[in-house]
Amino acid sequence: MTEQTHNPANGADKKPLVATLVIAPFAQTYFNELRRQHFPPERNFLEAHLTLFHALPDDPRIFEDLEKLAKEQQPFEVTAQNIVSLGNGTAFKIISAELPKVHKTLQNSWSDVLTNQDRQKRNFHITIQNKVDSAVAKKLQAELTPTFQPFSFAVTGIHLWRYEGGPWTYLATVLFGG
Repeated sequence: MTEQTHNPANGADKKPLVATLVIAPFAQTYFNELRRQHFPPERNFLEAHLTLFHALPDDPRIFEDLEKLAKEQQPFEVTAQNIVSLGNGTAFKIISAELPKVHKTLQNSWSDVLTNQDRQKRNFHITIQNKVDSAVAKKLQAELTPTFQPFSFAVTGIHLWRYEGGPWTYLATVLFGG
């Protein structure tokens, strides 16, 4: 199933597309709340997200390939394994046997159009704090780590967004399982 609010194929806007994964509502709420509390408000344009690709071309092929993948891909579980340092921020490391497979499948399909960043192996994570002094980040990590317990949640599809130099504009959601 694809839900689309904007047709990127019209050629009117060629800003890059960002692909993020659709995560279970309880996990989305949890990460959003932490992000709201700890991300610098003047820089917090987005909800918490699990990025699949950072800068895809605005091309109908991207949508077509996602829809094809979604028909064959079933929802799967991922685990928030631990809290990690981003130097000047804090994130949750996300692991799953299925996650790198989905990424690699799309990477292979789009190898001719990917940026260097998107060609690399992904270190999947959800950022709840970024662009703060490293001491502030270390303090948050020290506060969260003692009580953190790894937990699993479902990934059910892919969201596509248009990067707008800070904020993102929602374009479509492709749900797994046809």
